[in-house]
Amino acid sequence: MAEQDLAGKGTCFCGAIEFEVSGEANVMGFCHCEDCTSWAGAPISAFSLWPAANIVVTKGADNLGSFAKTDASHRKFCKTCGGHVFTDHPELGMFDVYLNTVPRIKHTPTMHVYYAKKTVSMSDGLPKFNDLPTDFGGSGDMLSD
Repeated sequence: MAEQDLAGKGTCFCGAIEFEVSGEANVMGFCHCEDCTSWAGAPISAFSLWPAANIVVTKGADNLGSFAKTDASHRKFCKTCGGHVFTDHPELGMFDVYLNTVPRIKHTPTMHVYYAKKTVSMSDGLPKFNDLPTDFGGSGDMLSD
């Protein structure tokens, strides 16, 4: 993979794990579900979903831990520093890359998901889904700000 083809290089918090993200994200947004916000330790979790084939661990694969509270999300973290790296969503065939670990990529959200679970309101003009868009197996029901 040539350097100019890379969307970005990322690392865990301590740098023990390095990975590359290529191409473009399928979608970026904000998640308000209890699992994502608890994992993030924040009222909102930013997400960017990438095709699984576009994520390659280039260093420290043996240091990559995994936790799956549900079959839908296999959360990956560094065994040394505990830093979040990405989440594998096997049912979708996509990975959620935490873009703060990839400084070169700007987070450009296009929607909110699980907005019914919000603890903080966001008046940003983005579509707000009750759960998920129909493309991702949700109801597609929308909510207002």
